[in-house]
Amino acid sequence: MIEAVGLTKRYGAKTAVYNLSFQVRPGTVTGFLGPNGSGKSTTMRMILGLDQPTSGHVTIGGHPFRKLPNAPRQVGALLDAKAVHGGRSARSHLLSLAQLSGIPASRVDEVLGVVGLQEVARKRSNGFSLGMGQRLGIAAALLGDPQVLLFDEPVNGLDPEGILWVRNLMKSLAAEGRTVLVSSHLMSEMALTADHLIVIGRGQLLSDMSTKDFISHNSADFARVRTPDMPQREKLTAALTEAGGQVMPEQDLALRVTGLPLARISDLAHNAGVRLWELSPHQASLEEAYMRMTQGAVDYRSTADRLSGFEQPDHPLPAPPEMPQQGWYAPPPPGQNPYAAPPAAAPAPPATGPTAPQAAAPAPAPKDLR
Repeated sequence: MIEAVGLTKRYGAKTAVYNLSFQVRPGTVTGFLGPNGSGKSTTMRMILGLDQPTSGHVTIGGHPFRKLPNAPRQVGALLDAKAVHGGRSARSHLLSLAQLSGIPASRVDEVLGVVGLQEVARKRSNGFSLGMGQRLGIAAALLGDPQVLLFDEPVNGLDPEGILWVRNLMKSLAAEGRTVLVSSHLMSEMALTADHLIVIGRGQLLSDMSTKDFISHNSADFARVRTPDMPQREKLTAALTEAGGQVMPEQDLALRVTGLPLARISDLAHNAGVRLWELSPHQASLEEAYMRMTQGAVDYRSTADRLSGFEQPDHPLPAPPEMPQQGWYAPPPPGQNPYAAPPAAAPAPPATGPTAPQAAAPAPAPKDLR
């Protein structure tokens, strides 16, 4: 089990993690979520003894990581899949780690088979794709057959088959009674993988509960209702509103109803003589619940793109400044010789007073030279 108590980490004036306390229990996959810059990586580094906390402490099985005897046999981690010497083969990299920890060489070939790299075991890692590098990092984490495992973005760069493999691997490791902590930004994958969620924002704990409870606590469940035509839709809207429901129209002419259970909505529609083409419950996804929970803890927000979807903006954009002529070439119009000498400029007309100059007299006709 991993246990953090009052964990705080400061870098000068910046506080990356503040008073963070949680437990990661064995037998479940625990998702570790939070926006960019929330302190997830710093927390995982403190768990593994790579960073010292400013205050508080974190233990694995009751002991700090640095005091664990033969830690690689008890804790495996994937923090950076690129932390491999590019000149080494996959097998050489794992073999060096095994020799440092007293792990037999037979285990190297075993984990290479587990992650599917046995065919490229003797190829240099600098030629690996991102997904292959991820598999090699997972193999290194599994090398000591540890009881505690930490993974930071383990599906990064993997194809759909690889993502499914990682998902099943995490679940099987937890089913064996191991402690599994997984950090990821893929909400759809976490919804399928994690049994429990620890969510942090700006270095502080926001939530520590099961995935099911997290979605329920951070979403507004509603019923989706659809009728055959507009008159019946309006009649149903009036009946639901009178009964205390909140009704919002959706883009496909359906209705989103909150504040009333499905059975009550059905009864009201029946009493109003309204036919229903659809009456279905809706629960928010993990992504929707996560966005609702962390919307106040996001440090980096994008401004709206005024040209999104190639739509005309409400207000015309200002004209761009003129390009400097020096060092810039604009192609000539079609049919014009770019090397022809420019026509001579007409002489400026003489000014006749303080007002605008008068038009110049017409030029004399050319003499007949015949």
